Amino acid sequence: MEPRFDSAGLVPVVVQDVDTGAVLMLAYANAEAVARTRETGRAHFFSRSRQEIWDKGRTSGQVLVIVEIAADCDADALLYKVRAPNGACHTGAYSCFGDDGPAAGEFGRLWETMRGRIAGGDASRSYTRRLHESGLDRVLRKIAEEAGEVIIACKGGEVSEISGEASDLIFHLLLALQSTGVELADVAEELKRRAQKGAVVQAADSGAKD
Repeated sequence: MEPRFDSAGLVPVVVQDVDTGAVLMLAYANAEAVARTRETGRAHFFSRSRQEIWDKGRTSGQVLVIVEIAADCDADALLYKVRAPNGACHTGAYSCFGDDGPAAGEFGRLWETMRGRIAGGDASRSYTRRLHESGLDRVLRKIAEEAGEVIIACKGGEVSEISGEASDLIFHLLLALQSTGVELADVAEELKRRAQKGAVVQAADSGAKD
């Protein structure tokens, strides 16, 4: 569906991280900016203050890689689902609306860093790439190993020890997901499905009690 531009020739664009679901920013685009976004696969906007096309990340490095473009039900707003390896806000924050909780921001940044390490660079300098290239079985053994460390840390009860071991486990779990072609968005969608199912069940239970 083509967007419906307002009298100034603009349409609002909501930018969302496809992996974490976090809303990153709100901007505006004209027809040329939308066309450039589609052509390049990177988010372009129209700067109302400078009155010019804004190639997001060209100078800041905060490039927004387009995964999907959707219009709302009235086609008078657009949703850009993106990957944002360096965040989106000019302040350096992950999101212009705050980091949406440390987990969403950090998971997204770690995910994109791992994706980049796997895709290229000197394997001898990257633990991520070396482990990835050693094969899935090696990654899975590390998950089992780190899970055991988390159990021991939790029994000890030291917060810093637990968070450290949990971080190691999460890192290796994310690497396993990347190694098997599963996206964070796939996991988020499954969690969303379960939450919706739980809400339906809870509503049904409440109705039965009434």
